[in-house]
Amino acid sequence: MQSTVDRRHALTSLCGIALGALPHFSWAASPELVIAGTRFEKIYERRPDGEFAGMGVDVLREFARRYGYRLQFEIYPWRRAQELVISGRADMLVGPYKSAERERSMRFSEQAFFQDHVAFYVRANAMPVWEGDYHALKARRIATLNGWNYGLAFTQAAPRLHISVTNSVESGLRMLAAGHVEMFATNRRDTDPVLLALGLQDKLMALAPLIDVQDAYFAFPLAPRWAEVPAQLDQMLVEMKKSGELQKRARRYGVTLP
Repeated sequence: MQSTVDRRHALTSLCGIALGALPHFSWAASPELVIAGTRFEKIYERRPDGEFAGMGVDVLREFARRYGYRLQFEIYPWRRAQELVISGRADMLVGPYKSAERERSMRFSEQAFFQDHVAFYVRANAMPVWEGDYHALKARRIATLNGWNYGLAFTQAAPRLHISVTNSVESGLRMLAAGHVEMFATNRRDTDPVLLALGLQDKLMALAPLIDVQDAYFAFPLAPRWAEVPAQLDQMLVEMKKSGELQKRARRYGVTLP
């Protein structure tokens, strides 16, 4: 008579053969989120070694750790990055400001995670008068960045202004320094480090008052592939604010919080 141990061994062997005959699947594979963005100083940058860094990258890595996602970071010109999220080919956009137009094509996080001061930069030896009145700027040549939002007042005034569009902060500053434009609209977080790197800090300066103060968010396709992701990210941001962790990361990178 076959012993109980022998019967168990035979059953185990048969199960092993049956399982071995099946193709191998990794049932525990984590969902992968494609993250799109452009180079944002201190927020979303790719180092020379190819690694991504910045406060936004840190926050997303913590999100992936908590909820079990894998992340694929990608960097593009800003308008292209937005198009990828709008079309659903990327799962998340890092750092956009809200606007009525953007909210028609993307879903924004409820929680903002940093704040920018948006200003006009001008040549120190040719400072136009700027007191917040866009009517006074109708004859001025102004450079803006492709795909950027500058707030409601600027957006409403833009059709009456003489605007040239450029694709990077560096090119905008060079246009201004060369006299191709008289004013360059940008944010101080992205622009001041480039100003120093170009050695133009004595020639170009930011004007007061500010164009606007803008809160920056994460954004998603209107119909995300992973429907739970926006709520999960908002919940984590709320928890990080309450615990002080977001404030610590902001101090580490020298980023302003809302």
